[in-house]
Amino acid sequence: MVDVTIEKELKKRLKFEYSWGRKQVDEFDIQTNFIYKISSFDSLLSEIETKFKNNFQYNDLKNYTLNRWFNFWSAKAVESFFCKHEMVNPHHDSYNKFTDFFINETPFDHKTTVFPKGFKKSVPYAIAHKNEIIEWLYKNQSQQQRKHFKNRLFIVLVNYENENEHWKLKAEISWLKKIVSTYLLKFETSKLHSFYFKNEIVKADIIWAIK
Repeated sequence: MVDVTIEKELKKRLKFEYSWGRKQVDEFDIQTNFIYKISSFDSLLSEIETKFKNNFQYNDLKNYTLNRWFNFWSAKAVESFFCKHEMVNPHHDSYNKFTDFFINETPFDHKTTVFPKGFKKSVPYAIAHKNEIIEWLYKNQSQQQRKHFKNRLFIVLVNYENENEHWKLKAEISWLKKIVSTYLLKFETSKLHSFYFKNEIVKADIIWAIK
């Protein structure tokens, strides 16, 4: 799907409240895995009604589905323009849990995330202490089947005008594309944060997306 089309679909989701109601869990993941096959937001709403209208957890399942769909298709768009760059090669297995692509032969999973309230420190502090927030993100995000300690690039979204709307920046695909392109132009493996986990060296970095 081209960038303009997916951006249009993602922005349709913005008029709905962004509420998880629960942490991401495998049980709800299994029930909502149809989000991977539906790129149209209107079709998604129809599928939610068909599958969950008689379920006593309807509201929870609807919110969970909307959020998973939004996060997945935004991430898929971001991954696609990483992979179009001359420095980047996609992983041959698109379902690989630990690697989305390689930058100069270094494997990376990528994750777009809002600036975490749980970090308990300011954005300027986090920017100045990159290593600290990277290790916090590894320890505190992506639980259950999503959790891993392999190489990762975090795109951290910050809306200075409204901290409750960091999440909406995931729909700004054209804007994110420019930020990723700028990052790749300046990419240097030596500037990645490295730390040891279970006798392995983990490499990671943060791409700040701030409005």
